[in-house]
Amino acid sequence: MSPFTYAVLILAALSSVIAAPAPLPDAATSLEKRVTHSGRGTFFHVGLGACGKNNVDSDHIVAISSDIFGKGGNCEQFMDITNAKTGKKAFGLVRDECPGCGAGDIDMSPSLFQALGASLDEGVVKVSWHFEKKGFKP
Repeated sequence: MSPFTYAVLILAALSSVIAAPAPLPDAATSLEKRVTHSGRGTFFHVGLGACGKNNVDSDHIVAISSDIFGKGGNCEQFMDITNAKTGKKAFGLVRDECPGCGAGDIDMSPSLFQALGASLDEGVVKVSWHFEKKGFKP
């Protein structure tokens, strides 16, 4: 074979390696695990929260248990909350810590509590909830 034929074969082999598709990421490593929590949902009158932001009762604000709050890694993260009795759902933004809450319990602003179909006179509802992906906005 001529040197030209060798050059063409080498270029063809190189271009097939370069043009080969990249492997897809493993689905198990690219999915986030969603943990659904359940517990008591109560309400409180908001103000300056543990995340350092001022809030008003008309904001949909959530305080999470100290066990989950830790050093505030979930501050500014939205939660999807469901009232177990009514099935109503609403999104709330983590902006505070609830030292008196059990791990699955949450304390909510009055407007968020009512958005779940509960009256303030009720005071306590059973809820399930999970964190949305960081950066999520409803």
